[in-house]
Amino acid sequence: MKRFIYITTLFVAFAAISSCTKDFEDINTNPNAPLQVQPSLLLRQVIYDYGEEMSYEGFVAGNLLGQYLTALDFNLFDRHALKSPQLGGNPWPVFYTNLRDNEIILEQARTTEANRVYEGPALIMKAYMAAALTDIYGDVPYFEAFKGKEVTTTPKYDAQEVIYLAEGGILDNLDKGIAAIQNYNGAIKLEGDILFNGNLDNWIQFANSLKIKSLMRISEKIDVASQLQQVYQEGNFIRTNADNATFDFTDGEPNNFRLARLRAGDFNNFVMSETIDEILHDLEDPRIEVLFRPTGNDPQVYNGLINGIDASQTSISPADYSYAGKIFRENSGMLDANFMTGWETNFLLAEAAEKGYIQADPKMIYELAVTQAFEYWNTALPPNYLSATAAYGADGKNKIEQIITQKWIANMINGYEGWTEWRRTGFPDLKPISASLNNDLIPVRMPYPTEEAALNAQNYNQAASTTNDNSINFPVWWDE
Repeated sequence: MKRFIYITTLFVAFAAISSCTKDFEDINTNPNAPLQVQPSLLLRQVIYDYGEEMSYEGFVAGNLLGQYLTALDFNLFDRHALKSPQLGGNPWPVFYTNLRDNEIILEQARTTEANRVYEGPALIMKAYMAAALTDIYGDVPYFEAFKGKEVTTTPKYDAQEVIYLAEGGILDNLDKGIAAIQNYNGAIKLEGDILFNGNLDNWIQFANSLKIKSLMRISEKIDVASQLQQVYQEGNFIRTNADNATFDFTDGEPNNFRLARLRAGDFNNFVMSETIDEILHDLEDPRIEVLFRPTGNDPQVYNGLINGIDASQTSISPADYSYAGKIFRENSGMLDANFMTGWETNFLLAEAAEKGYIQADPKMIYELAVTQAFEYWNTALPPNYLSATAAYGADGKNKIEQIITQKWIANMINGYEGWTEWRRTGFPDLKPISASLNNDLIPVRMPYPTEEAALNAQNYNQAASTTNDNSINFPVWWDE
C-alpha cells in the first residue's frame, strides 16, 4: 500500500509541475519499438535459444554424465562435483528463461484472437521443456513459475509426480495442445516456427511422440499400457526422419553449433569416453567415424579415456585419444538441434512392445529405429549389422539393453537424455570414474543451483530438505 500511495502522489506532483508534460508518454514512446513482442518472434526465439543452448549443454556437461565424452581439464564436473559447473553444467536458467518467454506466447494466444494459432504449439513446447527440466532436477518450481513478478518472484517447488500428472502438467498440456490445434479453424498461419515451418499437423505428431516418451519415462510408477496402446494404434506420431522435430545448424556463424565458435583449446578439452569406445568397438559400429576422430598418433585407431581423471595428478597425451568428430566443429551444418525424432520414438515403442505395453513386434520396430538412427548420423548401415553384432536378442542378449544402448548411442547430441535413460533403465552399463568426488557414485539428479538458495531461500530450503540436502544421489520420483 505504501508503494502505491507513493507512486500515486509522485504522479500527481509531477502532473502539477507543467501542463506541457501531459502528452509525455506519447511523445516519449518510440513507435518503432513495440512494447509487446510478437508471438512469431518469441516462438522463433524460444525454439532457437532452447535448442542451441541445450545442444551446447548436452555436449559439454550431459555428454560427461552420459559417458560419451571425457574432460581433460576443467573437469570437476566430470569428476561429479556437479555444484561446480565449469564449461557447462547449469541448464537451470536455460529452462526458466525459455519457459518464461513461452508463457508470454501462451498468454498472447489466449487473450488475442489473432494469436490463437500459437496456443497449441506453446502448450506443447511448455510440456517438452518442463519434462526435460523436472527429469534433470526432480521437484522444481512449476505452477507458480514462468509468469513473472506479477505472480511471485519466489515460486514454490512442485513434486515431479504432480508436474507430470496434474491438470496443467506435462501430459495434460500435451493433450490440450493437440486439442487447441485440432479446434483451430482460423486463417492466420503459424509463423516463427523453425521446427515445422508452420505445419500444425507436424506439431500434433510431435506432441504424440512426447506423450509416448513421457509415458515410458513414468512407466515404473503408473500403469501406462492403455494410453500407450491408444497412441500407437492411432499412429499419428513422428515415424520417420523426414518428420523430425529438429532444426539445422549451419557451417558458418551466427547459427553454427557453439562448439564451432569456441577456441580450439575448449573444443579439444573433450575426448572420447572409454565407455562409448568399448560399446562402439564391440558392435563394430561405423558411427564411430562420424561421432569421433582417430587419434593424433594413429589415423587408424579410435581410443577412449576413462571419465573423471584428476588432471592435477594425471599426465596424459591428448594425441593418444579421439576428439569429437568434425560434425561438432568444422561440419556443424550436418548437425541438428534435436527435440524429438522418428528413431527416438521408435526405440521407445520397441521398448514398450518388448515389455508388453503395446501389441506390436519389438524386433521390427527396433530394426526400424536402428536404421533411422544410422540415417540420422549420415552413416551407411552395414549389411550384416542387424543380423550379427546388433542382432535383436541374439546369443541371449538382453533385448531391453540392446534397445536402450542403441538409443543412447544416437543421443550423443542430447547427452542429458542418454544419462536420463541410464537412470531410468540402468543401461548401458556406465563405468565407475577415475577420481570421483562423489564417493564413486554416478549422480542421479542435477543439484539446484546455488542462486536458488539466495533468491528463493524458503522454498529452496524446503526442496533441499526433501532431497537429502540437495544431494545429487537422491533419485527423482520416477527413479525411486
